[in-house]
Amino acid sequence: MDHHHHQGAPPSPMQNSAAASSKPPTPTSTPNSRLASLPFSRPSSTPPHPSTPASAASPASRTIYSDRFIPSRTGSNLALFDLAPSPSPHDTAAASGTTASSGSATATSPYCALLRAALFGPDTPDRVGSSATACSSSSSAAASPVGTPSTGNIFRFKAEVPRNAKRALFSGGDDEDALYPGVFSTRGAGPRKIARSPYKVLDAPALQDDFYLNLVDWSSHNVLAVGLGNCVYLWNACSSKVTKLCDLGADDNVCSVGWAQRGTHLAVGTNQGKVQIWDATRCKRIRTMESHRQRVGALAWSSSLLSSGSRDKTILHHDIRAQDDYVSKLTGHKSEVCGLKWSYDNRQLASGGNDNRLFVWNPHSVQPVLKYNEHTAAVKAIAWSPHLHGLLASGGGTADRCIRFWNTTTNTHLSCMDTGSQVCNLVWSKNVNELVSTHGYSQNQIIVWRYPTMSKLATLTGHTYRVLYLAISPDGQTIVTGAGDETLRFWNVFPSPKSQSSDSLSCVGATSYARSYIR
Repeated sequence: MDHHHHQGAPPSPMQNSAAASSKPPTPTSTPNSRLASLPFSRPSSTPPHPSTPASAASPASRTIYSDRFIPSRTGSNLALFDLAPSPSPHDTAAASGTTASSGSATATSPYCALLRAALFGPDTPDRVGSSATACSSSSSAAASPVGTPSTGNIFRFKAEVPRNAKRALFSGGDDEDALYPGVFSTRGAGPRKIARSPYKVLDAPALQDDFYLNLVDWSSHNVLAVGLGNCVYLWNACSSKVTKLCDLGADDNVCSVGWAQRGTHLAVGTNQGKVQIWDATRCKRIRTMESHRQRVGALAWSSSLLSSGSRDKTILHHDIRAQDDYVSKLTGHKSEVCGLKWSYDNRQLASGGNDNRLFVWNPHSVQPVLKYNEHTAAVKAIAWSPHLHGLLASGGGTADRCIRFWNTTTNTHLSCMDTGSQVCNLVWSKNVNELVSTHGYSQNQIIVWRYPTMSKLATLTGHTYRVLYLAISPDGQTIVTGAGDETLRFWNVFPSPKSQSSDSLSCVGATSYARSYIR
């Protein structure tokens, strides 16, 4: 076989593979390839005379291609991955008597339809004509209708795609925003997307529908404590193991639970006015304090100091290191104390009551140092900002429906947001400047807010009763909500902290939906 063919003469099929490895392909056009007919690059020198053999051409006169060279995909075996389109009648006639190519493979598999829709959208129009990169289909073949995988070309081009619309394959986006549900989502410059359904549901029999109780808390060791009737149960978020911590007996009920910061000791407030301290690692009660005359519905820890709020209108400070049942007694509320939270620096205690009052105390005061009377219903929802010192959020009950923000450093009322329904709980994200609120009458919803604009990032529904209980995971990404419908629902609402390592404390970030019993 003569390897010294002329530059202008087309090589034989057996010469194609050898010639491709020795020199770049020439920019001559082929009748059945649009891309091949385009000028891939501008030669930097005049090509050799047609009568001069290619092997005899001097290096100076040989065609040199720039970095804009676009390779031909004519020899690609697209049929190997089932990516080639179905041949048209014209292609079948043209291909008669020749070896089958990648363009004759079918594209009827679900993978082809899925990939085409994922890359270019389900309503992508056909590209006019065909090209060598488009599975070598004939340019004279008519364009097939959109949405017909068996006849259309899988590589279609959308007319207008925004530059900032980045498609992520196989990433679970919101159902309302996904162009192809369950496959990918369009991620632009808009707000963060939050899943609208819980990823886990636990049945919690006998979870009380009482606005003034606080029966759910999440420890720093990733253990959830839940008061159900006269018992307290512990649910390990990593292993899903359920442990029965205590049983108060038939004559008493659990009204509140609260973890100490270390996550090893749990305080339990009872209907008879008792405050019990339990060692959760040994499931052993280490102390009982009987100083309140009525039920204890609110608990808050500050290091070794435990504060308890009661229906007897008082707040007691218990130092678990001291022998006395309590070390100080705070008076000021005219009705039941139902909300109690220490600030992150442990310098201020906020209390809310059924008297519609919000008070702020310092560690050594027995009278409130700040009094806020703007709410027109019971104040149970209280949350301190972890991002700004002295920023306090509070929420009112059914007759109020408002979330209010206060600067306790300057003693000023900052803003008010009418939510339209009873505010049951508030918690601030530790990772971003956002907060979540849970609501009762009449919508029973969960709302994620961005502060300070108070724009809604998400409204989550699913509970059929008032969402009375709320706690946040130790990594700050997941919240759990409880309601009188006797369910606990877990939601992924906040992003991970920027400095979070891969070995996170949280084991509850699964996206699969699950439902089980907590006892």
